[in-house]
Amino acid sequence: MLRRIELLETHGNDMELRVALDAAGLPTDDVNDEGRTFFKAVSDDGRAVGYCGIERCAGDILLRSVVVLPAYRGHGLGRMIVDGTLRGLDGNGDVYLVTTTAAPFFSTIGFSVVARANVPAAVLATRQLSSICPSSATVMKLNRSLT
Repeated sequence: MLRRIELLETHGNDMELRVALDAAGLPTDDVNDEGRTFFKAVSDDGRAVGYCGIERCAGDILLRSVVVLPAYRGHGLGRMIVDGTLRGLDGNGDVYLVTTTAAPFFSTIGFSVVARANVPAAVLATRQLSSICPSSATVMKLNRSLT
């Protein structure tokens, strides 16, 4: 399968991004809001294989919208997409995410469950955590000593 992908910046109004997020059951309500950056993961031949996004929250980052297109799942591309996104981050802030289904996957790449009480106010104030995702969703934080 693929050994390398490239992450190309895209925008929340990218219809392929929206279709991929919808198909994966991920929210699209706020993809055009300010402070979000999305990436299209492409193969060497230019085919889109997945997407991801980040949202800046003061000095921290919310990793969001990680999706591998169905035809490419099961080949480690999710890890490649997350790793590439994390490598491209500047600063020393913490990285958080919220998920209803993918906690086992994210725990294999260095994220640990955290209580909402331990999440910075700027991250809690995002639409993802404050209104889009259910309060039962799992919040996770990247353990940088593992990456």
